[in-house]
Order: sequence, then C-alpha cells, then structure tokens
Amino acid sequence: MTHRVLVTDKVALSGLKPITEEDDFEISSIDDSASRQFVEALSTADALIVRSATTVTRELISLAEQLKAIGRAGVGVDNIDIPAATERGIAVFNAPGGNTVAAAELTIGLMLAVARKIPSADASLRLGRWDRTAFRGVELWGKTLGLIGAGRIGGEVAVRCKAFGMGVLAYDPYLTQQRAVEIGAQLVPLEDVLELADFISIHVPLTDETRDMVDADALRRMKSSAIVVNASRGGVVDEQALAAALIAGEIAGAALDVYKTEPLPEENPLLRAPNLVLTPHLGASTVEAQIGVATEVAERIRVMLRTGDRSMAINSVDLGQTS
Repeated sequence: MTHRVLVTDKVALSGLKPITEEDDFEISSIDDSASRQFVEALSTADALIVRSATTVTRELISLAEQLKAIGRAGVGVDNIDIPAATERGIAVFNAPGGNTVAAAELTIGLMLAVARKIPSADASLRLGRWDRTAFRGVELWGKTLGLIGAGRIGGEVAVRCKAFGMGVLAYDPYLTQQRAVEIGAQLVPLEDVLELADFISIHVPLTDETRDMVDADALRRMKSSAIVVNASRGGVVDEQALAAALIAGEIAGAALDVYKTEPLPEENPLLRAPNLVLTPHLGASTVEAQIGVATEVAERIRVMLRTGDRSMAINSVDLGQTS
C-alpha cells in the first residue's frame, strides 16, 4: 500500500527521512498551496505537512477526500482548523520539541538586543555617527527574569538566564514544583511576575484565556525599567497597549517576534513605537530547527499511516472514523 504525503511551505525535505526513505511512501512537494497542482495533489493525499504559511481551512480540508493526517512542522497549530479536521476523523500532529532550542536562543538574543540597544546602535553607526552615550544599556546579571509560561521553551530560557546570573520567577498553572526546581525557577502568581521582574518573557499558546493576556493593566503593573519579550504567539500581547506604553515610557523596552496579524500591517502602531525590537517570526528559523520539526512530525505521520496509532495527535478523533 502506498501512502501519499503532500508537503508545502518549504518544509525541510532533509528532515523528512522517516518517510522519504520508505518505499511505501510517495512524497509530493508543492509550495504554492493556492495552485491547481496543489489542490489536485491534495485530493488524493493521505497526509498533509505544512508550516505556518498555509492556512488549513475547513474549505481546504473538504477538498482532501482521502486525508487521514495533517502535520504541522512546528509547535503552534493556529493555522489549522482543528474542529473541521476532527469532524472528518483526521488526526492533527505537531512537533513540540523540534524548535525548542532555537526559540529559546532567539528569546535570549531579543533580551540582549533590547537591553544593550544593539539594533539602534548598529543603525546609528551605519549613518556615520559615533554616539556611545546614546546607547547606554543594562546588564542581565543580577536582574530578575519573569516567565509567563514555563513549558519546554520557557524552561530552556530559564536555564540559560540562570547562567547569566539572573533570578527566575515563573507563572505557570501547569508547572510542578519539582520541574520548577529543575529549571531554577520560583513559582509565583502572575501579579508577582508582572510587578517584580526586570525582564518578562512570554511562552504560552494563544487560547481564549491567553488572548491579550498582557494588556494595558498588566503593562501598568510592571516596573518602569521592565523589558517585555514575546516569541511565543501573536495575540497574547495587546499590541495597541504595548505601543502606547512604550511611547509613554511606562516600560523601558520590548521585543516581539510574533504578531496578531502576520505579516505586520503598515498601519500597526508597533512600527512607530520607541525602544522596540521587531523580528519577522524567526523563532524556528534555524537550519537545525527546521530539520528537527520536519523529522518529528514526519515520524508521527509515518507511524500513524502504517499502524493507525493516533496517540500522539493533538486532537481526539474516533479511531473508527475514516476520512
């Protein structure tokens, strides 16, 4: 039996060895999900693997008559209509571990970029200026990191920040005391993270509970010297409120890698806010991470298509259903 897998969004093919090296798998790679060729391939595909560029809508799922699995080469599945997939008995898989280190390292990089004003110093120097006093920053050493969410990525950030000589506070309703000790963090209420931390790093999924979690009220609770970093999901931070807080000097700085709308619209107030570093969703953009997430999701799809094992799916589907 041949299992047909459609791959899009420039998923790293070198990471798909769990299926590309198997004789019973047929791989089609089409990066334009709006093309006729893609739609034709989707109609006979047993599995679809995407990154974040393709939105797997209910309409798109309806075109996939034989689809049994959707794989997201990454952590977030905001671009997949999970209820529509579940109704069809289609298992949805992600790759929660493949980009952990990449996202944690980017978070540290963003913290340093804001704390030491690296992007603005670089831009100034390229304009022919040599203004050292304009870019006096702050050190991470001796400061307090506040984590909002301390799962895989948040935990890796905590471990790295401890090496910088930082204390770590963490708010995470799902974090055990044992795990908190392992990553060197003190479990505290959200209010303590907001009010006591010098650097606040956000690592939560986008849900109804976390949407606009860091709003105007949360920003007002922070120290005026606080720096906020979000490399998790867009929509967790109220972008209008953050821009206003930076313009008013209510906090010292911020860095964002994710946004409510991507690409970032030209009218977004963040583009005119001071002391703000912006990057275009680079959390998983390393060679290693792209191979890692592709390998992780490909292995899960390989097992599911061969054995029917859906235990690693993020949605609950009736094993008796067929797509």
